[in-house]
Amino acid sequence: MPPWGAALALLLAALALLGLLAPRLRRAVGARTLPGPRGRDHEEEVDGRGAADEFSDGREPLPGGCRLICKPSALAQCLLSALRHSAALEPRPRSWLSGPHLQTLCHFVLPVGPGPELAREYLQLADDGLVALDWVVGPCPRGRRVTNAGGLPAVLLVIPNAWGRLTRNVLGLCLLALERGYYPVIFHRRGHHGCPLVSPRLQPFGDPSDLKEAVTYIRFRHPAAPLFAVSEGSGSALLLSYLGECGSSSYVTGAACISPVLRCREWFEAGLPWPYERGFLLHQKITLSRYASALQDTVDTHKLFRSRSLREFEETLFCHTKSFPISWDTYWDHNDPLRDVDEAAVPVLCICSADDPVCGPPDHFLPTELFHSNPYFFLLLSHHGGHCGFLRQEPLPAWSHEVILEYFRALTEFFRMEERMKGLSRRRASFLGGRRRWGTLQKQEVSPSSHLEEIFSWKRSYTR
Repeated sequence: MPPWGAALALLLAALALLGLLAPRLRRAVGARTLPGPRGRDHEEEVDGRGAADEFSDGREPLPGGCRLICKPSALAQCLLSALRHSAALEPRPRSWLSGPHLQTLCHFVLPVGPGPELAREYLQLADDGLVALDWVVGPCPRGRRVTNAGGLPAVLLVIPNAWGRLTRNVLGLCLLALERGYYPVIFHRRGHHGCPLVSPRLQPFGDPSDLKEAVTYIRFRHPAAPLFAVSEGSGSALLLSYLGECGSSSYVTGAACISPVLRCREWFEAGLPWPYERGFLLHQKITLSRYASALQDTVDTHKLFRSRSLREFEETLFCHTKSFPISWDTYWDHNDPLRDVDEAAVPVLCICSADDPVCGPPDHFLPTELFHSNPYFFLLLSHHGGHCGFLRQEPLPAWSHEVILEYFRALTEFFRMEERMKGLSRRRASFLGGRRRWGTLQKQEVSPSSHLEEIFSWKRSYTR
């Protein structure tokens, strides 16, 4: 574990042990003000009954108290059937891991452990920048299953959070996907997770240009394999921006977002509960500190490293540049992940928790109208899980990983059935057309000799 990772872990662990974390977060997230029955305000605790119940009217219940929010369609029925029989959603007795803050801290703070074997590739981009692709090559378990009938393993593109922190859950998802027959690859942005920053340009929050080149390269390496994509937390802004900009040309068969940040501008402006805000901000500063001299020609590094909030850090890094400064409004016009959401043509499953301490209550940061109106977007809302946690007792993986892979399998079966039905429909139309043509020929051939001239004329026009 790198020194900065240990420092971050010790900082957050100390906050939790000193008792400073839980009370403040409970006041910030655990309660919200609602209009009372007689005009008075009262507080309602978000414990899986409050905010989650606002989404429950007319929605589909699932095991474990989860809800599927989506627009009715054939694909929605297929996904609902798969989730109803999912063992990952079965309710389990509450344990010491059930608290939202503990789920979140275990996910972000605990060391990642041995992890999978990774083979790194550096991809040089059109502007001479570098991104990294970590291909998961091992350990390869015996009896590894394939994900499609053709025998080619599907490629699973994994996008970590926007801070560049490679978490336990990301590596756990890669190991589980490798066991299920996928070929996982982790995308790292410029300057993240050991990827060198060779030019003084970082990737903005929702700019998918680097991801487009990476997907093009992956398709070049595996042209016949299906491509699925998963993003974690704030990294979902990058995936959703890519799907919206590319539309039906995204090369992606299906996508999933774990605890996505969907209303990103409001999320930055409202701020996070202070321990998470300080932890993520510290991580960003430590990551970029090694490039301070390279960045000083483009940004005010003194102001950057003295930032007191994530918004101030983001605004200094991408808006108040020395070469091309822009306003905060212009920045989000180009980086809002939902700016082109109507162009997305890929099924997207978003897994969210009602007790998420980082994103906040779902009625504030989940655009439910998107899931009501867009047939490509599905929201799986659970009562508990924290932010990107969804943990169970060791050694079981996070239940969100199981659900995502079951969702991809359901998509594959649905599309295969659709292709089969289209093929049968085309063959039936061709067969019936042949029968009609053969019946016409037979009728004309047995017709009286007085109609020979008509038959000849028809044959001439048919063969002309």
